[in-house]
This record gives sequence, C-alpha cells and structure tokens, in this order.
Amino acid sequence: MGRRTSFRQALVAASALSALISAAAAGAAHAQSVVEEVVVTAQKRSENVQDVPIAISAFTANALQERAVGNVAQLSNLAPNVTLDGGTPFSGSPSVLSAYVRGIGSDDFAFNIDPGVGIYVDGVYLARTVGANQDLLDVERIEILKGPQGTLFGRNTIGGAISIVTRDPGDIFKFTGDVTTGSFNLLQARGSADLPLADGLSSSITFGIKSREGYVERIPYPDARARNTTSYTAFPSSGFDTASKEGGENSWNLRGKLKWTGERTKVVLAADYTREDSGGLANTLIGTTETVPGNFAGTANLPGTAFDPTGTTGFLFGGLYNFCIGATPTQIAARNAQALCGVRGTQYSPSLHVASLAGVNVDSDPNNDRLPYDGRFISKDIDKSYATGNSFSKLTNWGLGATVEHSLADTVTLKSITAYRKLLWKSGTDADGSPLNIAQLSFDMKQWQFSQEVQLLGSAFDKKLNYVLGGYYFKEKGSLHDFVTFDEGLLQVDGPNQLETKNYAAFGQVDWRPIDLIGVTIGGRYTKEKKLFEGGQQDLNGFNYKLFGCSDANGNITPNATFALAPVSCQTALNYPDPTNPVRVYAPGVNDQEFSNFSPKVGVQLHPGDDLMAYVSWSKGYKTGGWTTRLTNPQLLAQPFGEEKATTWEVGFKSKLLDKRLQLNGAAFTTQYDGIQLNFQQGTSPTIRNAGDAKIDGVELEAVAVPVKGLTINASAGWLHARYTDVLAGVLAVSGPNPFQAGTFVGAPLPKTPKWKINVSPRYQFTLGNGGTVTALADWTYTSSIWNNAQRTYLLKRPAVQVVNASLSYADPGGAWTVTAGGTNLTDKRYLTTGNENIAAGTIFGTYSRPREAYVRFGVTF
Repeated sequence: MGRRTSFRQALVAASALSALISAAAAGAAHAQSVVEEVVVTAQKRSENVQDVPIAISAFTANALQERAVGNVAQLSNLAPNVTLDGGTPFSGSPSVLSAYVRGIGSDDFAFNIDPGVGIYVDGVYLARTVGANQDLLDVERIEILKGPQGTLFGRNTIGGAISIVTRDPGDIFKFTGDVTTGSFNLLQARGSADLPLADGLSSSITFGIKSREGYVERIPYPDARARNTTSYTAFPSSGFDTASKEGGENSWNLRGKLKWTGERTKVVLAADYTREDSGGLANTLIGTTETVPGNFAGTANLPGTAFDPTGTTGFLFGGLYNFCIGATPTQIAARNAQALCGVRGTQYSPSLHVASLAGVNVDSDPNNDRLPYDGRFISKDIDKSYATGNSFSKLTNWGLGATVEHSLADTVTLKSITAYRKLLWKSGTDADGSPLNIAQLSFDMKQWQFSQEVQLLGSAFDKKLNYVLGGYYFKEKGSLHDFVTFDEGLLQVDGPNQLETKNYAAFGQVDWRPIDLIGVTIGGRYTKEKKLFEGGQQDLNGFNYKLFGCSDANGNITPNATFALAPVSCQTALNYPDPTNPVRVYAPGVNDQEFSNFSPKVGVQLHPGDDLMAYVSWSKGYKTGGWTTRLTNPQLLAQPFGEEKATTWEVGFKSKLLDKRLQLNGAAFTTQYDGIQLNFQQGTSPTIRNAGDAKIDGVELEAVAVPVKGLTINASAGWLHARYTDVLAGVLAVSGPNPFQAGTFVGAPLPKTPKWKINVSPRYQFTLGNGGTVTALADWTYTSSIWNNAQRTYLLKRPAVQVVNASLSYADPGGAWTVTAGGTNLTDKRYLTTGNENIAAGTIFGTYSRPREAYVRFGVTF
C-alpha cells in the first residue's frame, strides 16, 4: 500500500468517525447535557483546552478512575499516536516508563540516554525514566502534549510532554478514599483528606498502598541436572532477592501539601514519598540463538589463540558454554579453549571465582553434569517460566517542592517552582528463563536532582496579548551500576558509571490576538548544558585475555606477557585502557560534552467563531546526547553520541458544535527527525549511536459527544507513517536482515510506532428511582502491529490487537459512597510490551501484557 493511499485512508477514517459522532449528536438536538470543559496549563497559564493551539489529550481525575487508569503507562490506549509501556528491555521493573509520542521517544533506563518524552509532576521535570511510571495518586488531571515542546518545557521533550497535575488542598474538610480488590489477590487502598488549618491556610494528606501477586509462575525444570547449576548468588549482583511469581506489585506512597493564600500571594509546599518492593517485571523466554556461529574457539584459529577470524566455525557465548560442558579435553585443546572453558574469574576480580566448565558432561562423574542451554527452556505456557535467578524491583523515590505565585499587578504574576528529588533503585531479572545463568541482569541506581524555574506571566491590551518569560536551572548527579552475567560467567560485566548534568535555559512566548479573527504565537528557548561522565565498565572474567592466549585454565591472566601476534603486551594489543585495572574495558577519566540549542515556535490561529479555532504551527525540539556505556570489548576512548533534533509543521482545528454537545479536534503534522539515538545490539552490548534520520507524517482526531442526556462517547483515531530516510552504514551491517531480524534500513518503520490506533469509549449514566446513579462504561482500543525494537526482531513483534475494558458503578443518592465492578483486557489478548534479543548470549526474551483481570472497588466521600 502506497504512502499517499494510507494517508487518504487516514483522512477517510477520520471523516467517517466525525460524521458518525455528528449524526449521533444531531439526533438529540434537545438534550440538555453538554461536553465537559477541561482547563489545562499547557502554556503555563490556565486555559480551556479548546483555546490552546496544541494537540493535547487531557484526562480529568474522574475520567482516570472510571477508566481504571492507575499509572502513566495505562494511558497508552486512550491517546492517539501515543505508546506508553511499563518496563523497558531488561530493566526488570514496571516503574520504568517507555514513552513514545508521534514516533519519538526512548526505550531505555540508562544514565547515558535521556527520555524523548518529558514527564512533569506539578511543573517539575523528572529526569529519569526510572520511577516515571508514576502511580496516579490524587491527580487533578493529566495533559499529554504532542509534538516538540521545547519552547515552554525545554530539553528532552522532542516527542512531547506528559504533565501530571496533582490536586491542591481544599478550604473545607473533606475525605475521599477507596479500597479495591481483584484478580491475583489485588488489594489497593487509597485516601485523601483536606485539612483546613486557619483562614487562608489549608493542607492535604494523601496515601496509597497496593499489593498484587505476579502472573508468571516459576516452576522447576524436570531434569536432575538442574541441581548442578552454579547458584546465581555466586555472581556479582545488585541484590539476590527472588520471587516465585514474576510481575507482582508491592508499593506504598504518600503525598502531603500545604497551601497558604494571601491577598496577592499563594504558596504551595509539597512533599511526596514512594516505596516499592516488588517481585520484578514478568519475563518470558521466547527464543534461543545458541547455534549461531561466531568468532570464539574456532578451528581456523590464529596461532596460539582461540579466535576464528572467519566467524564461521566458532561460537558465540551461548554456543561456547554448550561446547565447554560437552567437549573432551582433546576437543577443547584442539580449539585452544582451555582458558575459555576454565575457571571463571581472574586474580584481579576476587568477587568472581567459579569452577571450570571444561568437559563436565563427559568426565567420569555424572553428579556434576550440567544442562546445556537451548530451546528446551521455552515454555508452552507464556505464564510459566523455568527461571530460578534474581527477580526484584526496589524503589525509593521522594521529593520536596515549593511553588510561589505573587501578583505584581492585576495582569502580571511572578511564579517560582523549586524542587529537589532523590531516587534510589535496584532491580534484577533472570532473562534466560532457565535454571542456568545465561542472562542474569541487575542494576543499582542512585540519583538526585535540583531544579529552579522562574516565570513572569502577564497580559496586556485587554488580554489580547498574553506572555510568559522565564529562566530555568537544573542539576542532576548520580550513578548507575550494571551487573550482568552472561553464559555462566563467560562474560561477567561489572559496570559502575557516574554522571553529572547542569542545564541553564531562558525562554519566552507571546500570544497576540490583534483582531478577533487572528491570533499569532511566537516563542523560543535557549538552552546551555554540560554533561560529565565517567564509565568504569569491566569484565571480571577477562574474556579477551582468555580468547587470545593471555591466560591459563585457572583464570590467571597475563596482561604484561608478550602478545602472540605482536611484540607488545597482551593488555596493549587487546586495547585494555587502564594499566591499574587490567580487566577494565571502559576508558578511564572524566568525559565531558557541552550542548547548546535554540528551540523556536511560530504559530497562527484563526477564530471564525467562539467555538471554532484553526491553527498552523512550526516548532523545533531537541534531546541531548551522551555516551554509550554498556560496551564489553575494551575501548581506548569513550564513545559519545550527539543530539537528536526534530522540526515539526502542524495544522489543526478545535471545535465545539451542536450547542456544545460535540467536541471535535483534529491535527495533521509532518516531522523531520534527525540524529536518532538508535539503541541496537552490538554483540552482547546494547549500543547507542546517532544512527539514522526519519520522516514522520501523521493525523489525529479526538471527539467527545453527548448525543442524549446521560450518554457520553469519547473517541479518537491516530495514523502514523514513520520511516527511516537515512541509516548509518555500520548499523545496517550490524542490524541488517538475518533469520532473527527484519533489520534497520531506509524505508523501515520506527520502533514502538503503530500505524493505527483507534479508541472508542461510551459512557452512560442514569438515575434510579431512589436517586442513586448507575454508570456503565466500556473502552475498546485497536492498535496495529508494532516493532518493539530497532532491529525489528521477528519474535519481539507486537501483533495488531484489540483490547476491551469495562466497568459498572453505583453511587448512593447522597454521593457518600460508590461501588464499582470492572474488568480489564476482557478478551484476554496477550502481546509483548517490551523485550530484547541478545544473539551473542543466546537468548531472546520479553514481557507479555497482563492477562484478563477483574476488580471491585468501594469508595467513600465525606
């Protein structure tokens, strides 16, 4: 199907949806109900969402609760051209957010890469994707802003921004709470109390707790050899907690606010705290690649080494493990693999010392026989796993904030937003789905950030001109320590990394409506940023020394010995960069990069009527660069990558029709997306490079109709055509077509970007004879197929899927209590939300969506 044909189909579908809803609304010309107005702060001031010339999907607190949206990722089905998933490849934690808007985003959690969609809570930017999948506790509304938001929101909003606005304290006492129970022993309790303290002084306290069992059950592998596997606790890790069921939740959070309102000044102090101690992200083994040939232990060896330069007769890590346990001493010697199959660890890594693998399955002792790694561990049931290793997610996330607004004059306000946040996170996952230690991954992150924003907001000429001017300062510092065991320690990654960022920005935007018909927007933001990074990645097994004949079978490497192929030392020949630590693979020293950017925005609006606006805009956004940190081969220099940049043209309209019983908004856009920070697999290493450019075209339509009293229909449709226009040749060679991948090349679609997303959500409310109300609601979402990773791995492809949720609620006549029964994923459609292929390690794994679930919620208000 051609690109123009697809675009025409998108417009036809949008027109059909518009006509359908218009007809329904027209059939109820005398209905009294109208579409609810939603106030947003997308332009740093309170406005009706219909007056803002930006494509925005906005959700009120009531809408979120009725549609069973409890965290940011669950918004994904409700907003067109938005893909949000809880968990990223091998993060091991549902608290990590993968966010894409209009084809632009990030699917990683490392310190070396920033998000492409900014997450804001009460105006405060959350710098890390870890913890960004926020529990939506006592939220007033959520705004999803689409397209580059660099002018008013700044760095790393190249795809868009998600603004979470929590509720401020009320002036009278009020308590609202609910208790929910459901599938997988779900138990959730939430409550919020407004506590007036004095005239003009009020406070609120909000809490939430949640526990739920996992949905992937670990079961024993039925083979006695499983008992002979080295315990996963023998290998370095951020923790050794495990779980009998993966995908469970156990968390609690707390938020407090204090609000003081004076004659011209308002001050809101806020504090929040989140604690998670869960069983880790669910994981399923979906493929193995142990038979793929590689360079290790080949028969066409270079003299004195176990290296096959042809890559045709040797192994990768998965195959090497199987060879070592099943080969005789003679066979091992024939391939010069004594050191490779010998003791894992070196004299420079005392935390790793594990016995030899050589020939354990062919010696005279059957009691030490080991299981090989292959497809036998792929379970027929996606909710069963043979994994035995670590599985946990531990998160502590807290913050303090102060928002001060002072009226300098009737039309001028000075606003300050100050915030400090701290994040502590540990996670671990057994990605290989077996009793073996083929892919054990764990992480330890520590991060703090401070931000200060000052805004001057005002209007002039009888509010025909509105403006915002501001300055911004941001500082972040922290560390991420990677612990990764591949193939029983044949590669043992120990990677401490340190990062520091400072960012300064000045911004402004003017919205001028010289006459009733025409409005003009002009804005821009200048940003200056400096990043410091030091990587400490090391391979505790010293694999390359053992591969190239610089070690004995007992793990004693000889970095200063003369290399077999050149008159230099082994350490020099193999490019190990640190003389003080022979197993360190990342170049020592602090690296720095500086970035500067100007992100402009220009727009024109037409207002032919009070309830109709059309607009056109041109804007730019950018996302800062960083360094690739997860390399496992020695590097003499750090490997940086640069900025991403996006330029977007957008045309759209916003309207309320039929006596405000139909709200219809639409947008069409085209984006030039340059310097894409592609995350692709290079050997065992997830690698980031500016590896491509893309062109993204799209159409969005969102509608709310009230055709008859009590009936509200929300509907949306999104179409995207996101294709690479340029791909770096080296990436094409690494990620080109093979039996496992469709590949990354010019014309290929971008990851996490469905062509179609359609949602229809009818809601009907009626009153019983006793005065109580019943509310019935359903959600139907269709999402076309998605490639979950840049290489387009076949086994990780997400098929087209239809998801249905529904609920039925009763509220007593006085509104003091409610009871709701509902279900999510009622048709039990299962699909991969995230995953990773590591061909070198021998495994392809992923996380399936949650199965069908039911819940009952009881709520009170007094």
